[in-house]
This record gives sequence, C-alpha cells and structure tokens, in this order.
Amino acid sequence: MSDNENIEEAIELLQELGLKEYEARSFVGLSRLSAGTAKQLSEVTDVPRTRIYDAIRVLEAKGLVEVQHSSPQRFRAVSLDEATETLRDQYENRVQRLRGALSSVGPADSDPESPVQEVWSMSGSDAVANRAEELIGDATEEVVLVVGDDAILTEDLIGVLTGLPDEIDLFVGASNEDLEQRVWEEIPDAETFVSGLEWLHGEGDAEDDTAIGRLLLVDRSALLVSSIVPQTKEEQAVFGEGFRNGLVVIARRLMSQGLISPRDTGQVD
Repeated sequence: MSDNENIEEAIELLQELGLKEYEARSFVGLSRLSAGTAKQLSEVTDVPRTRIYDAIRVLEAKGLVEVQHSSPQRFRAVSLDEATETLRDQYENRVQRLRGALSSVGPADSDPESPVQEVWSMSGSDAVANRAEELIGDATEEVVLVVGDDAILTEDLIGVLTGLPDEIDLFVGASNEDLEQRVWEEIPDAETFVSGLEWLHGEGDAEDDTAIGRLLLVDRSALLVSSIVPQTKEEQAVFGEGFRNGLVVIARRLMSQGLISPRDTGQVD
C-alpha cells in the first residue's frame, strides 16, 4: 500500500479503538514527526490548528502523547511499542468492564427455550474460531475436527487441542495429506486422518469454489460446520447442539462414510 493508504488505515483503526477522527489524525501525524508544534502538526495532518490542542489534551490523558511546555508548546508521540501496549490495555479494560456489566444484567425472559432442536448461524473468522474453541474446551468425551483449510489451524486452535485432558478422545482430519502431516506434527496426541468426502475440498462445481473451513463434532452432540467465502476469505458457520438435533444426526452419519477410520464407525449411530 502507498503511504497515504497506510495513514488512512491507521487512522481508521485508531477510531475503531475509541479515538475521534482529529485525535487519530493528530496521533498519526505526531508518529511521523520527532516532535512538533500545533502549527507543524496542523500542516501535516490538515487538522485545524484550533482543534489540535483539544486532540492533544485527549491524547495526553490517554498516555499516547508527551507535551513540552515551551513557547510554543511542542508535542511528540510515545514510542510505537508503548502506544500499542497502552491501547491494548485500555481496550482489554473496556472489554472486561463490558463483560462485568453484561453478566450483571438479569434475563428478560423467565422461560428460555430448549436448545435441543436449534440451529444457529454466525459470520466472521474470529467469531467462528472463538465458538469452535469454546466447544472444544467444553468437551468431556470426544472431539472430532476436520480441517478443510490450512488457515484454520491457528496457534490458538492448536493450543486448545493440545491442552485437552488425556481422557478425551481426539480425532483431527485434514483435506489432504500435506495438511494431515502438519496436523500430525503439531498435535501429536491426536489420531489423524485424511477426509474421504469430496465436498470438503470445494471440488465439483466450477462456478462455486466455496470450500468447507472446518467440521467440528464435540461429544457427538454439538456440531459446527463452517465455509470459507471465496470473495472475502471470511468464515461463516452454522452450529447446533443437542443429541437429537437433526443437523448433528446427519453429521454423525456422514462420519461413518469416511471421516474417521473404519474401526471407529461401529460406535456411530
């Protein structure tokens, strides 16, 4: 990307982290200067000089800018490492406060519906990954995971899988032999296999190159199936829970058609 594109992306990301536009522009501008006055910063950022001082006061309060009380005043951004760590701490603090506030709110319905026959959908790679890792972490007997795309096998996922207790049976499949080799090396306690289902690989329909991202079955009662959107490479998923859930039943029967080794299929309904 060009310098202008990088600058605009940085400004946009800072706004997503809670800064207002002029504050974000002022910080990015200072990060490009060793130090600067309000006039110099205004020239670099196109932020009106009268608004520079307001933005600097906020940035100083957030620990992102230092002020030299000379005449005229001079400003400088803290180091990149310090700034990113400060922003991370502030963001995580907000997330924890949000968690506390939401967990303290009472339910609006006194009779929640049973999840036995429910199927839900969700979008976003991070959200799907978090849900998959949560389901795996709740396992008590068995985890079967088929990885259809190399990008799915992240450090976080590997950490959750390798951290499972020894008493939980773990099967991890891959869409091809190379990926299976990686699974075998990174998750040594798992029984690995190559999927025998062609639809996992996105083959067949030349006009549709959508492929399965992951297929997860936990304790034979919770299922998550995701696909990779060709245009954006984002992950979308459907998941369901409940031993009698039709989606789970279909998945369990599909597993007997080649997802796990023959010696295990006798255990599947």
